[in-house]
Amino acid sequence: MKKWFKILATTCAVIPFAQCAVLPGSNVATAAEPAPVAATALTDADPALWVVKDDDTTIYLFGTVHVLKPGLSWFDEAVKDAFDKSDEMMLEIVMPEDQAAVAKTMMPLAMDTTGKTIPSRLTAEQLKAYQAAMVSVGLPANAFDSFEPWFPAMTLSVLPLTKLGYDPEQGAEKLLTKFAKADNKPVSGLETLEEQLGFFDQLPDTQQVAFLNSVVKDLDKLGPMLDKMVGLWAKGDPDGLAVTMNESMAATPELASMLLYDRNQRWADQIKTRMDKPGTVFIAVGAGHLAGEKSVQDYLKDRGLTATRIDY
Repeated sequence: MKKWFKILATTCAVIPFAQCAVLPGSNVATAAEPAPVAATALTDADPALWVVKDDDTTIYLFGTVHVLKPGLSWFDEAVKDAFDKSDEMMLEIVMPEDQAAVAKTMMPLAMDTTGKTIPSRLTAEQLKAYQAAMVSVGLPANAFDSFEPWFPAMTLSVLPLTKLGYDPEQGAEKLLTKFAKADNKPVSGLETLEEQLGFFDQLPDTQQVAFLNSVVKDLDKLGPMLDKMVGLWAKGDPDGLAVTMNESMAATPELASMLLYDRNQRWADQIKTRMDKPGTVFIAVGAGHLAGEKSVQDYLKDRGLTATRIDY
C-alpha cells in the first residue's frame, strides 16, 4: 500500500474526487462531506520552506499537503512573509473551480474504451473485497464498473479521509489560492489537470489493477498514514517525509520516474527559466517533491541553482 499512497500524495488532481463523487455516467448519487469538526485551539505548524535567488529574482519553494484537518496554523511566520513578498504564485496545477469542468477533463481519461469492466479485471476474491470497500465509503458497489481501474483507486484513496476529519477545503493549495485571489496575486500551474490525470491513465492495465487492489487491501491504513505524513510536514521534517513518502517507490522505479522524478526535473527546468525574469515567485508543490533524493532541489543543483532552507 505504501508505494501507492506516496504516489497519490505527489499529485493535486486526486482531491476533487473527495469533494464530490457525483460524476456524469458514474451511477453515483452520493456526495462526500467532511465530518463535523468541533472548534479547537490552533496548533502551530512550521512546514519546510526554501528559497532560490539571484540578483533580481527570488523564488520560494514550499512543500504542501493537499488535504488537511482544520486547526493547523501554518500560514504564518516565514511562510506568510514569503507569500506576501511574492508577485505571483505557481502551483502544481490550477484546479478549475467548476466541478463540471473537472469532470469534462477527467471523464474521457477515466472511462474505459476497451470494453473491459472492473469485475472482469478482478478475481472473485478481489472483486468481493473491492465491492465491500465501495459500499463502506457510501458508494454503490458497481458505481465505477465501466471506468479504468486507476479512477476507483484514486477515489477510494481519498474519499474515506473526509470521514476522518480531513477537509479538502483546508488543503494548502486550496487556502493559498484563496489568499492569492484576495491579494489579486496571479496564479499559474506547472502542469495542467489533464497532464496530472494522464500520469495515472498511462499506467499499464496490470499496474492499475495492482494499484486498485492495494488501495482496497489497506483502506483502513489511509488515515494513520496521512496522520503521520501531516505530523512530519508540520514539524518541517523533509528527511522524515522522504522516508515515509518516497523510499518504497524504489521498488517501482518506472512509476517513481514518471510520477515523481521526471516531474521534478521538468519543474526544475521551469524554475531555471523563470530565474531569467525579475520578480518574486511563491511556488507550492506536494511536499514529497521537495524531499529526499532526486528532489526538485537536487535537480536545481544540477542546473547551477542552490535552494537554501529558510530557518524559522
